[in-house]
Amino acid sequence: MLNFIKRLAFEAGKISLDEFERLGADDVHFKNDKDLVTLADRKVEEFIISEVRRLYPEHDIFAEETGSLAQGSEYCWVIDPIDGTTSFLHGQPFYSISIALQKNGETIACAVNAPRLGEMFYAEKGSGAFLGDKRLRVSERDRLINSVLATGFACVRAGLPQNNLPVFGRIVPKIRGVRRYGSAAIDLAYVAAGRLEGFWEMNLQPYDIAAGILLVVEAGGKVCDFNGDNHFPGNGTVATNGKITEEFMRILKG
Repeated sequence: MLNFIKRLAFEAGKISLDEFERLGADDVHFKNDKDLVTLADRKVEEFIISEVRRLYPEHDIFAEETGSLAQGSEYCWVIDPIDGTTSFLHGQPFYSISIALQKNGETIACAVNAPRLGEMFYAEKGSGAFLGDKRLRVSERDRLINSVLATGFACVRAGLPQNNLPVFGRIVPKIRGVRRYGSAAIDLAYVAAGRLEGFWEMNLQPYDIAAGILLVVEAGGKVCDFNGDNHFPGNGTVATNGKITEEFMRILKG
């Protein structure tokens, strides 16, 4: 199953690269003033769904553009065809294809492919997380002041009154640095790889994080919501190396 997921993510990445070369103004549409979708998003998603349907026609699917295709299966494929569409559209490398397979609501295998970066992250429950042949481990840094974190502003893009800006203002003075890659799947993969000590964001969707969360957990990290519970992404998402979690949560809660 994992090899199939990796192949899907790799082939989907090739489609995204090809589509970027022929992307025109008529291929970009806006869901609202700030949230957009491209023809490439749809083509990548259609490819992944068609391949899943070909081999596993009885499985459920939940994809960003298509929505829920439920058939009552215990298995569900959670798909973000291009996580970081704005980066994709602007020719920036930080976008990814995120594919997760869940069983009874729990992710059991996943892949996050960043095709412009040439990196494929993948994991299987209980078997570890990997980048290529290298097993991933979260970083050992145990103080915020020595940490680099990533975040995003999906809440601001959606115009929500409760947003990430106050949290951002409290956290940034307490850490070594902050990064904004624009793809939650990449952010989470980077936590798993030890490139970041943590990631937090509000107003994410299951397809944004399903694959990345398994990567973090299998690499030895910790994932929770803004209350320290497991109600993510609905109550916010926090992923860390597990060593800075308590310090981060104290500042997060103000």
